[in-house]
Amino acid sequence: MKMSKNFDAIIVGGGIIGTATGYYLAKRGLKVLLLEKDYLTAGSTGRCITGIRQQFSTPATIKTAMESVHLFRNMRDEFDMDVQWSSSGYLFLAHDQEMASMFQKNISLQREFGLDVRFLDAGECRSLVPKLNTEGLVGGAWCPSDGQADPFLVIRGYTTGIINNGGIIRIGSLVTRIASENGRVRSVITAGGDSYQAPRVLIAAGAFAREAGQMSGVNLDVTPERHQALITDGVQYEKIPMLVDYRPDGGYFVQRLTGQFIGCFTPEKQVPGHDIDSTLDFIVEMSRRMCKLIPALEKVAVLRQWAGSYAMTPDGSPIVDETEIKGLYCAVGMCGHGFMLGPALGKYLAQFMTEGSWEIPMSEFAYGRQFGEMEKMK
Repeated sequence: MKMSKNFDAIIVGGGIIGTATGYYLAKRGLKVLLLEKDYLTAGSTGRCITGIRQQFSTPATIKTAMESVHLFRNMRDEFDMDVQWSSSGYLFLAHDQEMASMFQKNISLQREFGLDVRFLDAGECRSLVPKLNTEGLVGGAWCPSDGQADPFLVIRGYTTGIINNGGIIRIGSLVTRIASENGRVRSVITAGGDSYQAPRVLIAAGAFAREAGQMSGVNLDVTPERHQALITDGVQYEKIPMLVDYRPDGGYFVQRLTGQFIGCFTPEKQVPGHDIDSTLDFIVEMSRRMCKLIPALEKVAVLRQWAGSYAMTPDGSPIVDETEIKGLYCAVGMCGHGFMLGPALGKYLAQFMTEGSWEIPMSEFAYGRQFGEMEKMK
């Protein structure tokens, strides 16, 4: 049977944003086509370190993250499968008073939206994580409802849901053009010569957002940057939360339910572009940084390392909106937060793409906005 070429919505990208949006659109009864140029989870989603947090410094991001946590918590019932959700928490560490004050200011804002978050002194941080090196530590911002989940299982849940609701997924389908006519989106053309028509098209292309925008005739100010990660062998599980150290020689890592530690750090010298090769320098440096915070990790072996891309915007916040081309939407520039924001953004986008209204105010993520101050808890 020949596949139809006409759809209600076409999604370009098979990561968390594309699959979540496709799922919620399909649940609303739309005929959905999702096109992925490689394989599902080939991009940033499949290369993330699984963390999910709500501690941000802007209202839309905080609210979106809180809704995502609600959705993650309910995925076992939604998908009838375990996505390995764990409320293991996030602890942001402050080693000077300036950082502590910044965290406390953000905590006040986060609490306005009902988030259970508080500032711990150094002794309380040590009680929470007995193996933590608290030398020079002032305290930390602690949110116990932050957590982690398995991105591969989450994507399986969303893609199975798309198919079960009548949607179609095509992997290995490289989009080469998104065509419009009279200011309205019309079709999506692939490298194989297929042309699919839809009145709604969503660009959810991750690190390749800029290129996807160019083939559509819109400017998406997104730059990919390489970030590397590693995972250790498993040891006894102690529910060590995501530890985030913002010092220049800091990093962030968490213990998974398997007992393994997974983590990365933001390099001082960014590597822009699509190079996602991993390096020996990283594995040596990340191991040192992890052992500095938890010296007991010195004897734990590294299992493997890899790299992926953070799709960065100038202000550290996503671009989620309709473009100047009617019916052409974008959800790009997640700045390393796509997995944690993806479920809620997918839900919000499904409403916006069908009803024309947002569930929450989304001007912070507007397409064509004047980029301002950087997200403080990026």
